[in-house]
Amino acid sequence: MPANESGPSVKKKGRRARLLVLVLVLALLAGLGYGAYWSVDTVRASFPQTTGSLKVPGLTGTVDVKRDEHGIPQLYADNDEDLFRAQGFVHAQDRFWEMDVRRHMTSGRLSEMFGSGQVETDAFLRTLGWRHVAQEEYDKKLSPETKKYLQAYADGVNAYLKGKSGKDLSVEHAALKLTDGYKPEQWTPVDSVAWLKAMAWDLRGNMQDEIDRSLMTNKLSQAQIDELYPPYPFDRNKPIVEGGTVSGGKYNPQGTPGSGSTGTGRGTGTGTTGTGTGTGAGSSTTPGAGSQATPNGATGATGLADNATAQGATVGLRTQLGSLAKTLDEIPAILGPNGSGIGSNSWVVSGQYTTTGKPLLANDPHLSPQLPSVWYQMGLHCRATSPQCQYDVAGYTFSGMPGVVIGHNADIAWGMTNLGADVTDLYLEQVRPEGYVYDNKVVPFTTREEEIKVAGGKSKKITVRTTNNGPLISDRSDELETVGSRAPVPSSAPDRGDGYAVALRWTALDPGKSMDAVFKLNRAKDFNSFRAAAADFEVPSQNLIYADNKGANGNIGYQAPGRIPIRNQGDGRLPAPGWDPKYAWKGGRDGNAGYIPQNEMPWELNPARGYIVTANQAVTESAPAGTGTGNSTGTGNSTGTGTGTGTGASAAAGKYPYVLTTDWGYGARSQRINDLIEAKTKDNGKISTDDMRAMQMDNSSEIAALLTPMLAKIQVSDPDVRSAQKLLEGWNYTQESDSAAAAYFNAVWRNILKLAFGDKMPKELRVEGSCMNVSEESTGPNDDLTKTVRECGTRGPDSAQPDGGDRWFEVVRRLVKDEKSQWWTATPKTVHDKPIKTRDELFARAMEDARWELTAKLGKDQSTWSWGRLHQLTLKNQTIGKEGPGFMQWLLNRGPWNVGGGEATVNATGWNASSGYGVTWVPSMRMVVNLGDLDKSRWINLTGASGHAYAGTYTDQTEMWAKGELLEWSFGKDAVDKSTKETLTLKP
Repeated sequence: MPANESGPSVKKKGRRARLLVLVLVLALLAGLGYGAYWSVDTVRASFPQTTGSLKVPGLTGTVDVKRDEHGIPQLYADNDEDLFRAQGFVHAQDRFWEMDVRRHMTSGRLSEMFGSGQVETDAFLRTLGWRHVAQEEYDKKLSPETKKYLQAYADGVNAYLKGKSGKDLSVEHAALKLTDGYKPEQWTPVDSVAWLKAMAWDLRGNMQDEIDRSLMTNKLSQAQIDELYPPYPFDRNKPIVEGGTVSGGKYNPQGTPGSGSTGTGRGTGTGTTGTGTGTGAGSSTTPGAGSQATPNGATGATGLADNATAQGATVGLRTQLGSLAKTLDEIPAILGPNGSGIGSNSWVVSGQYTTTGKPLLANDPHLSPQLPSVWYQMGLHCRATSPQCQYDVAGYTFSGMPGVVIGHNADIAWGMTNLGADVTDLYLEQVRPEGYVYDNKVVPFTTREEEIKVAGGKSKKITVRTTNNGPLISDRSDELETVGSRAPVPSSAPDRGDGYAVALRWTALDPGKSMDAVFKLNRAKDFNSFRAAAADFEVPSQNLIYADNKGANGNIGYQAPGRIPIRNQGDGRLPAPGWDPKYAWKGGRDGNAGYIPQNEMPWELNPARGYIVTANQAVTESAPAGTGTGNSTGTGNSTGTGTGTGTGASAAAGKYPYVLTTDWGYGARSQRINDLIEAKTKDNGKISTDDMRAMQMDNSSEIAALLTPMLAKIQVSDPDVRSAQKLLEGWNYTQESDSAAAAYFNAVWRNILKLAFGDKMPKELRVEGSCMNVSEESTGPNDDLTKTVRECGTRGPDSAQPDGGDRWFEVVRRLVKDEKSQWWTATPKTVHDKPIKTRDELFARAMEDARWELTAKLGKDQSTWSWGRLHQLTLKNQTIGKEGPGFMQWLLNRGPWNVGGGEATVNATGWNASSGYGVTWVPSMRMVVNLGDLDKSRWINLTGASGHAYAGTYTDQTEMWAKGELLEWSFGKDAVDKSTKETLTLKP
């Protein structure tokens, strides 16, 4: 239930009452804030017409827009172009403010809307060049059919915009017009394509981990850093697919080893991919399966050219990467904070194990809470399918982009989770006035000039410089201008000159065909056409699950698509030396070969277990060719000082031969879903649609199950702390909103993380405002005369560490066995206390600190404690609702709601333990598709269809979302007609 309020009622009476309050507030504040009077008309002017008829230029026939009681539209047309033209029109009706902000962000033009405060953000986004890449995709990569649909969509948006401005578009546009005279421009097809770049940015993989590991070297040893990034627990948490490998240039999901998988060895050595035929046995120090190996010839510590270079580069990068991390925090994250929370749950169960006899498919992407939701529910239907009208599809769309992203058509259903592939690398670049050093030569930069227009101010000009590895993102920060200015480097490194710069290599900066994939998915008929569509889904790399209703039990499947680099050397875990060709991607701009072939990406169809779970865990267990002096037999790649030949990749028997990433999610959610499915299907049990919904709301905490028995045994003398400790007795480890035990445990967990890890982190990783006394950095001895200084954290609240995600579950799971690990040491609270030296002493201190923290936040009376009072969801308008005047935030934002769930639970209402308990990411929607009867499928959105504050469908789904309820999802014409409350006919 909401803490303060529920979402607005659909009933007109409630709407009128709220509007009356709104107009009184606006009348009061108008003279104070904007010098104009806002009336009810100002607020309601942008509400869309949803009945009757409207003329839309460009249509060749009529399009019916049928909305249910929640304002969810189902569109019916006679040809594809009319269908997408109408989609653009309807998206603009409900969400044009959201669309307008998105296109200004993706093109680095936020300053045109919001003024000088966005110039630095725009400069960084212009340096990345999303809009340029999107334009190149449109010009050179996308099919004529896709371009036709994009243009039709843009025409529909522009038909809606014609003659409208300010209050006719949204309350937010009215505010901008009052302050800056802003007027929206025409929509273009490239505006839609560029949105995929923003999506890819938020799902970019391990770039934050790469930065964090580098920054940790300031205070932690390599061994300590390795303890904080443990290997994936394959022995406990299942990967998505098991047993598959590559043979004959194709992935074999049945797990038959390829002929190049017989190499063995032990020893040390470094080398490159062999090009001759190898025989005999050799040796290798590559860690075993499941470890954080550094394959393909990388040195274990850094992935840099050599240890000396690595150490020097890391020291030089420390301050600069801290600045970069701060810059990344300031870039608008449309989908949510990049890190352990960005993910999703999806799973599909074969009809063999369902009550319907056909597959059930569930999906709930975990993204940042936004108002309106990032998703827009919609159906796109041809009145009769034909070559001229190919679509009959429904699901979740992105406003500003045609097609359906996640959902089902009449034949198949599909879902997505973030694969988490490592598709970004940071490169040190040795710069000179005339260019940058590469392969012992000075190469000229590729440059372009950009002009940033500023609302109410003077335009700014910037120069974007690009190397063969990518744009110099260090140019966008004063602190990054002289990267490595203090870094000691060996003689093998080039002269530092004016310092090292930092370039970004990222797959999304190469033009691709992901927009083609959306339309192919929407009209796919079977698993083969589904896989063909997935082959074009290059960025962002997603786990795609599949179901259809063909045959006795239907079919279920999985495909890992995406453009994933093969590195010549290094593993992408830390910045690499850009001047050394050995560290370039094989798909690099210097002309080497490409990415992992799509035919060799993991997939499976109808696995024997009868279900597939993807929740950001490891896709499969890899055993890539490692470093070594030995030779491997067969037809795969062999690294080492010996010889070997290959066409394709070689791996240990039954293992996948490529590195997708070494920074997987650790599988807490996925294994819980696996366990729930196995428990439900035990002894011939069957799973229903409601069972799938219940699984989505599972609140069980893996870390609570591990630690609570230990916490219960801690000897506590303080009676208040002891009474809190008793809350944990008999607790079942579920994090319901009304649970006092969950509140106390999560507070203890947060304080364990702070004491054991947070206080030992460098300031660049600690949350801003977190201050402590530390010894002043000095080259002198650390003795009694060493000065202490006050050092405060600089990291934003969404990305500070330790965040408490399932990586930290695994860290603590491993360390908790060693009661005297150095991680369990902590400074005493006062000068009269003894230093903390053991696990149980630290746990006792965390229990005490948690008790007093909750006393301050929730009161001394434990009977009033609840997890939901700590763990609240507030929905904020993504622009003015966050940064605008206080009264505008009050007008546009909603909440808070007290919610259950938590970090790394299936009901993933995430929170960052470094910064507090508030919800930072959520299941942004939930769906369960019933392939036995599509009209019995269910869905829900985080907010509502409308982006207009005070419209009846602004947040009408939020209360149901918070309770775990799902709406009926009409698909067939009869079901849609039955649920229709309003019909608008669009005419030529």
